[in-house]
Amino acid sequence: MTNSQFPASGKIIGILQPGYLPWLGFWEQLHATDIFVIYDDVQYDKHGWRNRNRIKTPQGPQWLTVPVRVNFSQGPLILEVKVNNRENWRKKHLFSIRQNYARAPFFSRYIDFFAEAYQRDWEYLIDLDLHLLRHLAAFLGIDPAKIVRSSSLEVTGDRITRLIGICQKLGAATFYEGASGRNYIETAAFREQGIEVVYQDYHHPVYPQLYGDFIANLSIIDLLFNCGDESLAILTHQNSGEPK
Repeated sequence: MTNSQFPASGKIIGILQPGYLPWLGFWEQLHATDIFVIYDDVQYDKHGWRNRNRIKTPQGPQWLTVPVRVNFSQGPLILEVKVNNRENWRKKHLFSIRQNYARAPFFSRYIDFFAEAYQRDWEYLIDLDLHLLRHLAAFLGIDPAKIVRSSSLEVTGDRITRLIGICQKLGAATFYEGASGRNYIETAAFREQGIEVVYQDYHHPVYPQLYGDFIANLSIIDLLFNCGDESLAILTHQNSGEPK
């Protein structure tokens, strides 16, 4: 998505559920918007991306999964989900990152941040996700101040009504929605309220990686460790994909 594909004026709002060290498309949406809403007071989904993502190893992709304590029969909201700290997941994640990216060109620039983050005791998954999101945004050159939580906006309603209400409260002219939104978003309902809906059409870049053939759809940390300052330009297709 390029700026030329958005309307010429007005605020662009994105609304996405939080993710753990999200993939590149998440960051393209964050970069493209004026305000980016973390949808944290909707139901937590099993086998989603809230608590897991993939990194690259010599053997291929490897999952990093934050164990959580969830009773799905109670329909917990994302912001209510607690981390299961009975498992030594922090040590495992940091070890996996160190082991698999120690040879990456920008490993030394970012590893101290991860070491510090994994030293902390995290009670709620949302706090972990937001801590990582805001700092990684800053590393990429994206203003973390544009990130707000839906739970702080006090907008109610069913799925579509609430999305429209959030857009209205934030003064949106455009709602920038992920590609999957085409399956459920009622575009006409937004337009009736003067809000244009633009769907993401993300083309994953190819960039230098360790360990052989390129693998797409990994965590943002794979790009950061390999490409450093060029990461934002690469993920938004502002250059050829080769670091300077």
